[in-house]
Amino acid sequence: MKKTIFLTNDDGYFSQGLIALRNALGDIARVVVVAPAHEKSACGHGLCVSKPLQLIELEKDFYKLDDGSPTDCVYVGLCELFSHTKPDLLISGINIGANLGEDTTYSGTVAGAMEGALHGIQSIAISQCINDKHGEDNKLANRDFTLALDTIKQLSFDILHNDYTIGHRKLLNINIPAISKDECKGIKATQLGYRIYNSKAQVMQNPRGQKYHWIGLNPLQWQERDNADNPYLKDNFYTRKDMKIISDFSAVANNYISITPMQLDMTDYACMQSLHSYCVEKE
Repeated sequence: MKKTIFLTNDDGYFSQGLIALRNALGDIARVVVVAPAHEKSACGHGLCVSKPLQLIELEKDFYKLDDGSPTDCVYVGLCELFSHTKPDLLISGINIGANLGEDTTYSGTVAGAMEGALHGIQSIAISQCINDKHGEDNKLANRDFTLALDTIKQLSFDILHNDYTIGHRKLLNINIPAISKDECKGIKATQLGYRIYNSKAQVMQNPRGQKYHWIGLNPLQWQERDNADNPYLKDNFYTRKDMKIISDFSAVANNYISITPMQLDMTDYACMQSLHSYCVEKE
């Protein structure tokens, strides 16, 4: 029986990244798309509970959700289209623009994969770094997604054939550097980088004299983590140096594909003991 892949994104159903992904994966599985009717970049893992959503079929196995987020798309899509059998794999992307470091907390692309993981589905977010004349705001430009498509197609094939397994309530976040396939040095397993933020918002005035704020993009700055208090590495036989762990930022900056394993359990285990001691003292 043919496997099924559920696709969503946050750029909208019209994005060329999504269309290219749908076409490429059609060779190895049945592909079902539920994507936002409008762009939802940086919407995070938000679920709409204050208004109705309309699932609109555009063609066979291709739907838009008006006016839903990627999380809504996965939630509604699973309820409406997969009420009896879950898809074998969920992929959110290909996003036009990177999703690196703590920016993943803002990302609608990553949120789509998070929602899939919540429902027990092996899930992946994939983003294409952009460095061209069109810029990240142009979702309709024809771009060369060859490196991204080759990467996700092979990984999807391996997952569908049980050659690789994503753990329960975990997901993979992939970032593709803005280079040609020939320039790529390989694939790195990475950790989320330490994003440096310089938060600013443009303050403007509308024709009626009312002030408003417009949030723009932060300069892309980061640093490597030292992992000194990382409970997964501190007492492990492997050190960061042994495993050659680098950040997702460094990987793409050095022409590597970055794959970061992520999990929904956000508990800070490094702080658990000190917090426990504090709580005991207050009893």
